[in-house]
Amino acid sequence: MSRLKRALLYGFALMATLALLGGAGCFLGYIVLKGLPALKVSLIFGDVPPWEALTLATRVFDGLFPAICGTLCLVLLAVALALPAGVLTGIWLCHFGTPRAKAALSLCIDTLAGVPSIVVGLFGFSFAVLLHKISNGRLGPGLCVAALSLAVLVLPGIVRNTQLALAAIGPDTRRAVEAMGATQVQAIYRVYLPMAAPGIFRGAILALGRCAEDTAAIMLTGVVASAGVPYALFGRFEALSFTVFTIASEYSGPEELARGYGAALILLLLCAGLFGLSAGIAKRLGTEPSNT
Repeated sequence: MSRLKRALLYGFALMATLALLGGAGCFLGYIVLKGLPALKVSLIFGDVPPWEALTLATRVFDGLFPAICGTLCLVLLAVALALPAGVLTGIWLCHFGTPRAKAALSLCIDTLAGVPSIVVGLFGFSFAVLLHKISNGRLGPGLCVAALSLAVLVLPGIVRNTQLALAAIGPDTRRAVEAMGATQVQAIYRVYLPMAAPGIFRGAILALGRCAEDTAAIMLTGVVASAGVPYALFGRFEALSFTVFTIASEYSGPEELARGYGAALILLLLCAGLFGLSAGIAKRLGTEPSNT
């Protein structure tokens, strides 16, 4: 590559990076600037003392505490549903599937990754209607159905991250494992999965963010504007993303709009905390020596 082409490539790459960082910085700065003045204890707990709200002694009606709890429950439940299925599917794609079966399943996964979230929400709604019919009205839209819908959304990313993390293990390691006489299951469980754990957790980190921010998939599957702290798997719940959407579409004054900015800032902080925790776990898994 000539010096001119290299300089042009470097310049365009630098400009694209600066534009991306600048756009993200402007967005985050705007949210912080608008949301920070509204970030008060009363925004989260309303008129209820924080200790009574945290111990669930008193229900919070005019604060964001139920939406924060609902978001956490929704995110953790969705990832808990998607992670085992995604990891097992990634293992099958990398180690067990025939070429034709891999091609067919990869096509399905890629197609699922491109499905709009509102379509997945319609799937969740249809599943909730079926549950309602089978259970004679006892079950229906709720936290579990919404988490299942989000799990379907994030499943392709977890599958691909698991497959790529396992495929990145070098041939020298594989030959060494085979020379030690380990079976394929032993090799996957004791060697390959621990080595691929950081990559798998990176997929889980992306899944956390997708579950926390998505609104379309949960609008049809149980989220409401006022439900209190989640009390059952099939009960109605609140979520920060839906709260931001509701306020942005129906606010009646500057104070209510400021509350929406505060909810958006809390959602960003919640995602940042989950990302940091997951990244710390992934880093710890990647630096710990294997005991095999």
